[in-house]
Amino acid sequence: QLQLVESGGGLVQPGGSLRLSCAASGSTIDNYAIGWFRQAPGKEREGVSRISRSGGVELYADSVKGRFTISRDNAKATVYLQMNSLKLEDTAVYYCAASRSYTNTFFVGNYVSWGKGIQVTVSS
Repeated sequence: QLQLVESGGGLVQPGGSLRLSCAASGSTIDNYAIGWFRQAPGKEREGVSRISRSGGVELYADSVKGRFTISRDNAKATVYLQMNSLKLEDTAVYYCAASRSYTNTFFVGNYVSWGKGIQVTVSS
């Protein structure tokens, strides 16, 4: 079964940047689309971005379009989320998750493996 581990989180000032990584093991990452989700205190988990198996199709939440970029390196079994122009409201625990579905969606039920999450805090 695919196992996922997030890294790269931390504390950053508004307007700053972070790059999250999602490292996969236990199975071939090429067989999965990968999504990034986040959950802020008191809020529901929301989809942030998703990338298809080959990397050819990307999906972004409206709140991060133009600021976040998702990419993947299947040879390194890693998916990245480059986050620029960070805002206070981007503060959350970020999770990566794997989906076998070909439907380009943030529907949580389509994701079969989840990382434990990593904290991103945007604060001055």
